[in-house]
Amino acid sequence: MLDRQRHIGAPHGGNGPLALAGGYDDPRLLIQDYAYEPPQQEGGIDVLRLFLYVIHYRWLLATLVAVGLVSALAITMMMTPRYRATAQLEVLMPSAKVFQDIEVTAESSDMRAFLTAREKLSSRSLAQRVVFALGLSEREDFLFPNASFSPVNLLSRAFGIAGNGDDLSKYTPEQRARMAVDRVLKNLTVDLIPNTSLLSITYSDQKPKYAYEVANQVAQSYIDQRVDQASDTSSQARKFIQEQVIQVKQRLQKSEEALVDYAKKAGITVTGSDNSLIAANLTEINKALAEAVQENLDYGRLVQQIDNGQGASLEQVLKSEGLGKLREKSAILNAEYQQKLALFKPDFPEMQQLSSQIREIDKQLDLGVKAITDSIRLKYAETQTKVSDLKAKLAELEDEQSAFQDKNIQYTILKREVDSNRSQYDSLISKLNEVDVGSELRNQNAAIADLAVLPRGPYSPRLALNVAIGLLLSMTLGAAIIYILELLNNTFANPEQVEKELHLPILGIVPAVDEYEFSRAISDQKSGLSEAYRSLRTSLQFSGEQGAPRTLLITSSEPSEGKSTTVYKLAEDFAGLGARVLVIDADLRKPSIHRVFKVDNAIGLSNVLTSTINKNDLPKLIKQAKPNVSVITAGMVPPNPADLLSSTRMGLLLQKLARTYDIVLIDSAPIIGLSDAPILSRLAEATLVVVSFNQVTRKAARAALKRLRASGANVIGAVFTKFAVGKLDYNYSYKYLNYHYYNYGEATPKIENKIGDGLREGGRKGGDEGAKEGTATEHAKIWSFAAMSHRMRRHIRNLGDRIKSAT
Repeated sequence: MLDRQRHIGAPHGGNGPLALAGGYDDPRLLIQDYAYEPPQQEGGIDVLRLFLYVIHYRWLLATLVAVGLVSALAITMMMTPRYRATAQLEVLMPSAKVFQDIEVTAESSDMRAFLTAREKLSSRSLAQRVVFALGLSEREDFLFPNASFSPVNLLSRAFGIAGNGDDLSKYTPEQRARMAVDRVLKNLTVDLIPNTSLLSITYSDQKPKYAYEVANQVAQSYIDQRVDQASDTSSQARKFIQEQVIQVKQRLQKSEEALVDYAKKAGITVTGSDNSLIAANLTEINKALAEAVQENLDYGRLVQQIDNGQGASLEQVLKSEGLGKLREKSAILNAEYQQKLALFKPDFPEMQQLSSQIREIDKQLDLGVKAITDSIRLKYAETQTKVSDLKAKLAELEDEQSAFQDKNIQYTILKREVDSNRSQYDSLISKLNEVDVGSELRNQNAAIADLAVLPRGPYSPRLALNVAIGLLLSMTLGAAIIYILELLNNTFANPEQVEKELHLPILGIVPAVDEYEFSRAISDQKSGLSEAYRSLRTSLQFSGEQGAPRTLLITSSEPSEGKSTTVYKLAEDFAGLGARVLVIDADLRKPSIHRVFKVDNAIGLSNVLTSTINKNDLPKLIKQAKPNVSVITAGMVPPNPADLLSSTRMGLLLQKLARTYDIVLIDSAPIIGLSDAPILSRLAEATLVVVSFNQVTRKAARAALKRLRASGANVIGAVFTKFAVGKLDYNYSYKYLNYHYYNYGEATPKIENKIGDGLREGGRKGGDEGAKEGTATEHAKIWSFAAMSHRMRRHIRNLGDRIKSAT
């Protein structure tokens, strides 16, 4: 409902002040256009926009790239070259595991063996064996290498100046051994090659000979260490596991006996099917109860409507075919009665007969309505009984479930104990089998698959990689800086900025729709676009104490922000509530409502305000565009729109229309640079401002709002249109959107300086010739030498501003 104190009636009353016939459908004017300019398609990367960003910030990007290249080259020169060698070691498993049953149980243990071998290869004890085998603690160049990253490396690589090592005599043998071990562990890397039983042993050093010697020695020392660690611990492990198996087996038997005994006493089956049955019944009863409650509420609302005396407006009554025929027959008889009333008096026999028939039909209608309402009351009583029965059954099942859960707690505890004992028993049996197989079939557990070779060149530093990283970092930093700069763009990027800058509440947020999907989205009532406009309609209904405003002006700061689309959807949504809606196209400079609603624009508001409409053309003024939606188009474009809108005739017209319709929606021209919107805002009860995403500047929007408030407008809020989450859209042309405002809609005939002559001439030539002549005149103006010169100067000035801002 628009207003709790307003009555929503038929679209046009017979006695209304402007009860005019609808217009005709001219196929030349049925254009599939909604006067909305959706954002460009964002399906992929906009290469042109990225290129413009690069051009705009070219000096910043060039500086960052140069810094990145110089930094990458300097870092490469300061890094000490390193060499790397890799040996491969194969970890062998016992041959007895080829049997399928044992292989399945040993799969996880194989992985543990590989991981254990990797950790042992990286252990300190193995590193000590390598150091002693190669005598690394006595080698000065190994213990005291050059710095990995130092500015001194620039001199060393440029002039061949070698760094000074330390003296071995300053350190004890233990200290040198610890230093060598730490160096081996620091530069050693052991990795498991996926899907193989091979381990790669990689060692890196500043000397190529140390790289391959240490890698090979690590592999050999691991094999030697495994041979030295052979022992007879398998028999002790087997004995310990056998004792554990006996104890766990006894606990398992006792727990199973306790579980079975309790299940018999409590009446619980082992499968637990009782629990599932009760839970299923509870679910079904709950579902049935919810449906019954909903049905009861539905019938309750219908009974309440009947009690309020509105039974005749029920859906069941309106859809009844018999009652519909009676209403139709009653309407025919009433029409006949009213027609004959002009010829005969009411007491004439024929008139009395008609009156008797009408009363009889009305009586039958009342009886039919009463029969339907009585059936609804009966259904309501039945649903109440059904809800009570279901609640009683639900309480009974809940009691049963509670009793079952009390019994099931102890059963669950006993069953958990049985599962735990069984798991321990199975694990111990598996370990016992592995120990038996391992003790009987012991074999070599590792072998060198590939020896390391002497490296031919360093692997680090890599100039190409460092340059690529430098370029990547510099470009990433440049992109981040550009993103921040664009983020600080002086337009509205989110609704919070609108509320903060304009101090207006956001009544609706309309998402951006792809231009190829716009026609489908605006006609689909389930789309996100339609839902957003319904949310806006709801906000307008609660915008005042008396509901939605009677006359609502919809405007924006600049063109192409979605005003006409907002008017179209609001009219459609308010009409869906049963309201009588009138749309007035007060944009006499760039009319678009006739294209949105697909009606003709031959006669409109400008003709009424200039008194150039004939009495015979009066029925064509108000067009019936949709159910409950009427439209007054702009008409022919006049040379003085502001003077016409500020006339007394416009105010009187709005007053009459506001008394006839539930809501009047006015589409006006933009605010910036024009006086139409401030004039109309004084005549309308409320004003709604349309603000588009990343289009209008904040300064322009504040100036537009200031003009409205200075004119005495009642601005109730704003709607944020074309909103795209996460989109950064820097618009270079927002300052020039008001240019050539009259050139939009070239096919619309315009009123010449002499209004009367123009109308007579347009009537002689017809709609097509008038449109062609108007189009030719506008093309002549657009492509005139003065206009082209003005455009060229404007583009040159714009290019200069961009270059100045970039530098």
